[in-house]
Amino acid sequence: MATADISAGYLPGKLGSVPEPWVDPPWIEGDNDYHSVTEKVCSIAENPRPPMAWFIGFAIAASLAGAFGAMIGYLIITGVGVWGNQNSVSWGFPIVNFVFWVGIGHAGTLISAILFLFRQHWRTSINRFAEAMTIFAVVCAGTFPGIHVGRVWFAYYLFPLPETRLYMWPQFRSPLLWDVFAVSTYATVSLLFWYMGMIPDLATLRDRAVNPIRRFAYGLLSVGWTGSATQWRVYEKAYTLLAALATPLVLSVHTIVSFDFAVSQLPGWHTTIFPPYFVAGAVFSGFGMVLTLMIPAREWFGLKDIVTMRHIDCMCKVIIATGSMVGFAYLTEFFIAWYGGNPYEQFCFMNRAFGPTWWAYWTMVTCNVISPQLFWFKWVRERPLIIFIISIFVNIGMWFERFVIILSLERTFLPGSWQSFVPTWIDLGMLIGSFGLFFTLFLLFCRFLPIVAMSEVKQVMAHVDGHAKGSH
Repeated sequence: MATADISAGYLPGKLGSVPEPWVDPPWIEGDNDYHSVTEKVCSIAENPRPPMAWFIGFAIAASLAGAFGAMIGYLIITGVGVWGNQNSVSWGFPIVNFVFWVGIGHAGTLISAILFLFRQHWRTSINRFAEAMTIFAVVCAGTFPGIHVGRVWFAYYLFPLPETRLYMWPQFRSPLLWDVFAVSTYATVSLLFWYMGMIPDLATLRDRAVNPIRRFAYGLLSVGWTGSATQWRVYEKAYTLLAALATPLVLSVHTIVSFDFAVSQLPGWHTTIFPPYFVAGAVFSGFGMVLTLMIPAREWFGLKDIVTMRHIDCMCKVIIATGSMVGFAYLTEFFIAWYGGNPYEQFCFMNRAFGPTWWAYWTMVTCNVISPQLFWFKWVRERPLIIFIISIFVNIGMWFERFVIILSLERTFLPGSWQSFVPTWIDLGMLIGSFGLFFTLFLLFCRFLPIVAMSEVKQVMAHVDGHAKGSH
């Protein structure tokens, strides 16, 4: 059967004859075997001279991360007045950035846990990217609540410790407190899941290491892995158990983050659609960021046979689905505001679309609703550069979604309290700097750790399928 016919979805066969059975195209392309997969993935960490693009990207990202650290220092010395926050918009860029980064981390858990439990083979080449992205996004997200308290030496107030001697008595009915539990649990489980999945691959790097320092470091991280049948049996059970534990987090984390807004009594925020809307948006933005990271990485490190266009095609289809859910949620918000008959709600949504900050709303709609619809065309899904550009639009749109929600605070019940929000250069600098921190961590991950799950990829290679069917 011709490969082109299969990929185009045609089943050859003459009229009246029995069509040939469908044969799945391989997930790993080229003339690859177990050895070549190991060579390609390990050589990325073993090569003493990474691609020039890596050096350029790292220099830019590290510079931005350094500037981010300097601005945090300036904030601590000067106070939160350096932000554009004000009486009306008391939650400005810090909460926007926090929710954005938490949402970005969502796809990691989804790809790692849920797709693993459903035995979706297309996850194997991309799950390591997504898991790493989750960890680094949560690091960026966690920075903002810590510095938002102003006096960071009181950051321990964020912890749910009822203690009268420290003048701490958390409000356990507040979703802001629930956030602490949800995000910290999410970060812990995601880190554990990511690290545990890497252990067999870290042992491979240990066994191949020539430098004694690298051998010691990878040996320490691989915790004595030998690849025995007993270890694999325990590993598989533990990995499945962790996946089952992590799965509810996909729904719980961003549901609770949405409660930060939904339980308030403000027009535009007090709505029950926020939990599913936030979860769909988080998965949407997470998949967009995975594509943003993965497409250049597969090009720079020669992984096109392992991270194939078929994997990217599957991700584009998930983005179509979640982007459509997000667009439907935008329409539902408007409908409920009209149907509910509350004049404050109606004004809020009309103000979003046609008020002074209409540009933010329509940027959000263009990036989140219109741009993903291009993925309906197979021609678009076959071109990595176009997919990469659309994924950046998705990231921009999802940041603007949170920004639009915050801008609702500009005009609430009393016209006398209306005030426009204008971000300061520190606000903008910290937003850009958080991207620098994120990309710095990701580039270091690409340089020193296995960026593709070799052990899992080998399980879905074509000759393994044949072995499982007993064809030998």
